[in-house]
Amino acid sequence: MTNSTLPTANEAWGFYGTCGTFADAEAAWGIAFPAVLAATDGTPEGVRDFLDSRHGRHFADDVHNGVHAGLDLRVAIESAITRWMGWTIDRETAREIAMPKGLPYLKGFVLCFSLKAQAA
Repeated sequence: MTNSTLPTANEAWGFYGTCGTFADAEAAWGIAFPAVLAATDGTPEGVRDFLDSRHGRHFADDVHNGVHAGLDLRVAIESAITRWMGWTIDRETAREIAMPKGLPYLKGFVLCFSLKAQAA
């Protein structure tokens, strides 16, 4: 099996840049990338683009909240994934990102970015 973890294309912002303010960004990326990929069935490019986006920054904020509450980085990332997979796409967001209403939030955003990457 090959390593499908892609490097960030946005070290200054997104998930990577935000994680650098409270943890080792490289380590956080190495944990989050394969975990988000496995949870969402997206493409590596879609996961990278999601994590590099403003949504990835918000995901990192959620991870930061877990770390601040005393969770280990890996557990904080797993908790954020669980939380984001528990939320669902509402009607307004469904129109904005062209994903079905009711889809898990994290999966919807990663699939949206996966489709955009395939179209590019």
